Amino acid sequence: MSAIEEEEVRGGLFKDINAEDEDQQPTVIESLCMNCYENGSTRLLLTKIPFFKEIIISSFTCPHCNWTNTEIQSAGRIQEQGVLYTLQVKTKEDMNREVVKSDGASTRIPQLDFEIPAFTQKGSLSTIEGLLERAVAGLEQDQPTRKVCVLSVHLSEFHKFEIACLELMNTSFDFYLQTIDDPSGNSFIENPFVPQKDTALTVTHYKRTPEQNAVLGIEEEVEDEKPSNDLDAMKNEVLVFNTNCPECNAPANTNMKLVQIPHFKEVIIMATNCDSCGHRTNEVKSGGATEELGTRITLHVTDPSDMSRDLLKSETCSVLIPELEFEFGMAALGGKFTTLEGLLKDIKDLIVSKNPFMCGDSTTSDRAEKLELFGQKIDKIIAAEMDVHIILDDPAGNSYLQNVYAPDPDPEMKIEKYTRTFEQNEDLGLNDMKTEGYAEK
Repeated sequence: MSAIEEEEVRGGLFKDINAEDEDQQPTVIESLCMNCYENGSTRLLLTKIPFFKEIIISSFTCPHCNWTNTEIQSAGRIQEQGVLYTLQVKTKEDMNREVVKSDGASTRIPQLDFEIPAFTQKGSLSTIEGLLERAVAGLEQDQPTRKVCVLSVHLSEFHKFEIACLELMNTSFDFYLQTIDDPSGNSFIENPFVPQKDTALTVTHYKRTPEQNAVLGIEEEVEDEKPSNDLDAMKNEVLVFNTNCPECNAPANTNMKLVQIPHFKEVIIMATNCDSCGHRTNEVKSGGATEELGTRITLHVTDPSDMSRDLLKSETCSVLIPELEFEFGMAALGGKFTTLEGLLKDIKDLIVSKNPFMCGDSTTSDRAEKLELFGQKIDKIIAAEMDVHIILDDPAGNSYLQNVYAPDPDPEMKIEKYTRTFEQNEDLGLNDMKTEGYAEK
């Protein structure tokens, strides 16, 4: 079977989740109950969450002992980067945040010195409170054995942990729930304040280590070293390599080109076109090193012509609109070479149209109205009907916004250079980078 035929079969198996689709019925399989060892039934549903990814939902029920179990598994690809979510739980509402936790994600609660290692639990679609309840239930499962073998552990350590978990679920005090650390990048914690920034939630994307790639079954490609003079040849050549479409996962081609931006630097532009679903995307990578200073570009939007300014947003650049109390973190859209209007439309599509928790019964009327209002404000900014400032903050200094008055200064644009903080250097991986004396012992 060819790759295209395989993707067509895959598209027929995984359909968009829809409560009104009567043809989308789960597959029922007779299976063994691990609680009473009688036969129960497992229901499998292969589906796609809109604007998210393909998943496999399984639900087991036993009619003899009434034991139930539900799991969710990602049927999509492993993401290019791992992801780390750190959440500060302050209120009862924070316990109700929706969480997608994959098999390879680890969960940690520093206050309890408690950690759920990767691959010790199946993937789940739950809440923060559900994660804690599942952890307690997992420990209770083997308590009768511990009670016989180690009485003191049963009476003291576990009892203390159970009381501490109950206090956390009742939000008796603030605590940090460092979840989720997922090298596959397929986990998620809901931000209930979108499109505003969630001050209690920190999302960090990172490059996987060789050990993490080995655990995930990914083999790193070893590139052959090329002579340095090949760089000049690449400037006039468009490189084409095979990949998969990020939307339908069908085989596609990605074009890559080294481009010199006037009054700036060299960048690498990659564009992917899918002949199967028509999806088109582009991504930009910096062709140079990380700058010594970070760059903050502030543009005062005064005219519709500002929307046609060329813009380079690197993967380390965040976008802020103070008048809307809006902040778009780094790596959210990846690197892009577009116009200011194109960037604003991409932000609107990602937050309003392509938000997986704003579809169907996952949303509320208040949240939908808030997002609709945000989309209308973005449209007004594009039409220059709102007096706003758009800020591009790039700690790596690899972002750019066109100066239409070049080489003269732009009266509506302010460019600031600043020294990065320790945290920003940590996000860029510069604190652990040793460039001098690295051969010394």
